[in-house]
Amino acid sequence: MLQFSLRKKLYFFIYWLQEIGEKLFVILQETGGTFILLVDTIKSFLSTPLRWKETLNQMQKCGVKSFPLVFLTAIFTGMVLALQSAYQLKKFSALQFTADLVSLSITRELGPVLTAMVVAGRVGAGMTAELGTMKVTEQIDALKSLATDPVRYLVVPRVVACFFMLFILTVYADFIGIAGGYIVSIFKLGISSDQYINRLFIALFPKDVFTGLIKAFAFGLVVSIVGCFYGFRAKGGAEGVGLATTMSVVVSLITIIVLDTFFTAIFYFIG
Repeated sequence: MLQFSLRKKLYFFIYWLQEIGEKLFVILQETGGTFILLVDTIKSFLSTPLRWKETLNQMQKCGVKSFPLVFLTAIFTGMVLALQSAYQLKKFSALQFTADLVSLSITRELGPVLTAMVVAGRVGAGMTAELGTMKVTEQIDALKSLATDPVRYLVVPRVVACFFMLFILTVYADFIGIAGGYIVSIFKLGISSDQYINRLFIALFPKDVFTGLIKAFAFGLVVSIVGCFYGFRAKGGAEGVGLATTMSVVVSLITIIVLDTFFTAIFYFIG
């Protein structure tokens, strides 16, 4: 009986190790595939002319059409941040520093991160669904048969568009988020307009803005590359496209959070 129990425990231990190994192998395989696609995209961008018409079309899809959603996200984030900051600052009679907390939090952290998450959910998923549908209907194979590089034709315009448009969306989100904090400060907290604006210019330094914008470029690259990678890997019809879209959003969000931690640590130590 004791021997049977030990065998059972050993069996579950081996099964557990096998499951971990398989998951780790999949993670390494997908990480390597994404990196290879990134390298191929950079090579294609540097060696062949950019398809400007398609790039501008993708800029409109991932950038211009995202403005309303980014506006709602940023303005309510700024409002909530101002209210939450005031809740604590009021205890120390320091409500005038609400502008400091709102501006620094938005420009350094919340602006780029929340904007990237919104774009990942809207644009990254759309890229994966679009390319995944082309994959399962063999349109990408048709491009290869016509001696057309799918990376140059499909990936490069999307990556370039998302790379630059996420930067613009982040600048937009910074302004809107600070404006949301301004509205709450003026009409709810009793802070004067001049006081809020003066504290804003005192608290913000160019480095604070630039660190957030550098993150925006990196997040734009992540959202587009991950979206295209999972689109190219889609298989199995509509169900496969749906699964690829889900994985694209999940991986993008996790990578954004990890990269944000990495960049924040770097900027902290060099500051």
